[in-house]
Amino acid sequence: MNPARLRALARVVPAAVLLLVMTACADDSPPSSSSSEPASPRASTAPAATTPTGRTTAMNIRLTLDGHHIAATLNDSPTARDFAAQLPLTLSLRDLNQAEKVADLPRKLSTSDAPEGADPQVGDLAYYAPWNQLATYYRDAPYATGLVILGHMADGGTEQLATADEITIEAAP
Repeated sequence: MNPARLRALARVVPAAVLLLVMTACADDSPPSSSSSEPASPRASTAPAATTPTGRTTAMNIRLTLDGHHIAATLNDSPTARDFAAQLPLTLSLRDLNQAEKVADLPRKLSTSDAPEGADPQVGDLAYYAPWNQLATYYRDAPYATGLVILGHMADGGTEQLATADEITIEAAP
């Protein structure tokens, strides 16, 4: 090959590679929202869907720990909706890792469309699918595969949770 052709190829090849890289990494899906705020993995800004009974699927619930009522909200996930269908529940709690209280649920919950795992924070209500347990967090805990966040307790509820042996969960009045 003559030197003039090599110089021409040297200019064209990097441009072609750059074009290939840019188009391969492009996201051709439509934007999910026109909001300029960053998306939050823990909160949904979309309106909740309505069930045939007329209530929204995102649901306010009440936890009772040692006679103290604590407000909480379930998110709009299939797993949280399946959990809500079991309410009211009264469950015995056991401490796990000095960060959470766990309780066995009467039946397995749907994990349809659930993430692979979650990084629970103080106040989270979650479902640990491998053991079919409700997990309630009074301290932050590390990421766990098989954990699905169901909702969150209002501030102030975690003090009672740390010492409670039983929890009653029901739809908020």
